[in-house]
Amino acid sequence: MVKTMKRTLGTLSLAFLLSLAFLSVSETDAQAYSWNRTLSEGMSGADVRELQIRVAGWAADSASQTYIAVDGQFGPATTAAVKRFQRAYGLGADGIVGPATQAKLNDLESSNGTKHFSYSEFHSKDGSGFKNGKVSEATVRENVRRLMYKLEAVRVKAGNKPITINSGFRSVSHNSNVGGASNSQHMYGIAADINISGLSTNTVKNYAKTAGFSGMYNESGFVHVDSRVEYSYGSQQWWWN
Repeated sequence: MVKTMKRTLGTLSLAFLLSLAFLSVSETDAQAYSWNRTLSEGMSGADVRELQIRVAGWAADSASQTYIAVDGQFGPATTAAVKRFQRAYGLGADGIVGPATQAKLNDLESSNGTKHFSYSEFHSKDGSGFKNGKVSEATVRENVRRLMYKLEAVRVKAGNKPITINSGFRSVSHNSNVGGASNSQHMYGIAADINISGLSTNTVKNYAKTAGFSGMYNESGFVHVDSRVEYSYGSQQWWWN
C-alpha cells in the first residue's frame, strides 16, 4: 500500500513538473519569432521583412532623413542597421543575423507589444482601442507594432530611459475632439507623442532623427514622431519642424 502511494505521488510530481515545463516553453514559444535561417545581405523573404521592422529604429548614426524600407530585400541599408543594432546590444557587428542576434531580437518581443511598450499605451483615449480610425483595427495594430520597435531603439539611444506615450492611435472622433489635423497620422497608428523624463524635447527629437521617423515636431511637453513617408496613406514627404 505504501509503495503504491509512493509510486502514485511520484507519478503526480513528475506530471506536475512536466506541465510546468510545458507551460514555460509554450509561453516562450508563443512570443518568439521563428528564425529558420541565418540572414545576410542579398537574401529576401518574409523573415527579412520582419528583421527590417525590428531594426528600423537603427536607420542612421546621426540625424538623417532616411529610413529602413520594409520590403523583404536585405540590402546595404539593412546591413548597416543590423550592425548598429548589434553594436548597441554588445554583439559582434558583422551585419549577419545569426542565432545570437536573433535571440536579442526576440528578447525585445512581448505578447502585449514589445519589451518596453504595450499596445494599451497606444489605444485611443476615447475608449475605442484601435477601432474607428482611417484604416482597419488589424492594420492599426500592425502599424503600432512597427512604431514600438522604432521607439525601442530611441529608448536605448536615450540611455534606456523610459518613454511615456502621451498620445498614440486616435479614432477619427477623438482626433477631431482634440483638434488634430484632418489627416493626422495618429488616425493610422503610425504616430506617437512622446516624452522622456529628464531630457529636453530637443534632445529627444535628436535621438528620433536617427531612428527613421519622417514626421517630427516638438512642443513644450512632448515630441511628435511619425512614419508618414513609409505609408501610402501618409503625407508622403519628410516634415521635420
